Amino acid sequence: MSRRPEFQAPPEIFYNEDEARKYTQNSRIINIQAEMTERCLELLLLPEDTPCLLLDIGCGSGLSGSVLEENGHMWIGMDISNAMLEVALERETEGDLVLSDMGEGVPFRAGCFDGAVSVSAIQWLFNADKKSHQPIKRLYKFFSTLYASLSRSARAVFQFYPQNETQLELLTSQAMKAGFYGGVVIDYPNSTKAKKFFLVLMTGGSAPLPQALGTDEESDLQVKYAKREASRNARGKPLKNTKAWLLEKKERRRKQGKDTKPDTKYTGRKRSGRF
Repeated sequence: MSRRPEFQAPPEIFYNEDEARKYTQNSRIINIQAEMTERCLELLLLPEDTPCLLLDIGCGSGLSGSVLEENGHMWIGMDISNAMLEVALERETEGDLVLSDMGEGVPFRAGCFDGAVSVSAIQWLFNADKKSHQPIKRLYKFFSTLYASLSRSARAVFQFYPQNETQLELLTSQAMKAGFYGGVVIDYPNSTKAKKFFLVLMTGGSAPLPQALGTDEESDLQVKYAKREASRNARGKPLKNTKAWLLEKKERRRKQGKDTKPDTKYTGRKRSGRF
């Protein structure tokens, strides 16, 4: 049904320190992660120009969290891999990080999030890495606790890689059983390489699913996306990785009470490449 990475071990073991660093330094993965996170944000239908508190499920080393930051949102990330979270700390991500197995539930108080995103993580719940793991029970535990942690107008969007129709049906049925409305949006459904699956879940009652990309109405969505990008660029935010951007990020971290390296004359200076 779709191309899905093949893993030879449970996520907390597969993503060891070496694998976590390789994953985070791979430019192709960084670009894909950013693209998928942006699409998740589009499908969330958040109010424009309003900072929201979002949950990043399977946040890894904070690549998707960086996109949430750039869009003006606050976030909390949860992941089962300690090595991935250590890399996120080294990268000085702005989100708070929690070491947690999503199959054991979402460990946050009721109604605290304005939305949730997840990129390439939810398919791990189909694995039975321990004798005690029962995928259906873990799916329901996850969705029911996630539902409780979201506000009653919030959405959750998951980009994922299903192996077959059975997995699609299990995901949607357990999500609906937990109280969600929604379904699966498939971007570029007729493309082998570009096809992407997104589970779009709603807490505030039934509503039409967003239009998928790569369909007859794709142009309307592209216009909307272009307008949103233009308005975002017009807000006067400094370009990513410039000195102004780095200083602004460090100041936000200080206000959050996080350990931050002091500013120096070398902050944001480009390296010459010579040693």
